[in-house]
Amino acid sequence: MKLTVTEQAAQFYIQEMGLSAGDSLTFYVRVGGVGSGGFSAGIVQGEPDIDYTVTQTAALRFCVTNEDEWYFDGMTIDYDTDKGELLFANPKIDDVTTPL
Repeated sequence: MKLTVTEQAAQFYIQEMGLSAGDSLTFYVRVGGVGSGGFSAGIVQGEPDIDYTVTQTAALRFCVTNEDEWYFDGMTIDYDTDKGELLFANPKIDDVTTPL
């Protein structure tokens, strides 16, 4: 699995979540509300209890379980300093909020 978390995005998580070097975060697929049909990336501190892969950036470990690889494989997570927001892009999925 190939997940890219840029230095800017990692620094955002460090600041916003009060993280330290060596901390782990787990990304997971969230399903939107009733009728939306959309998906998004959720995040929780720590490592999952089931099989997962790791990407390391800025001394943080970013984990994705094997069952959520379908959504995160090929994804780049970046931080736009002008807009002050995280950006999620995956060329394998045209629209990361409503993947087919």
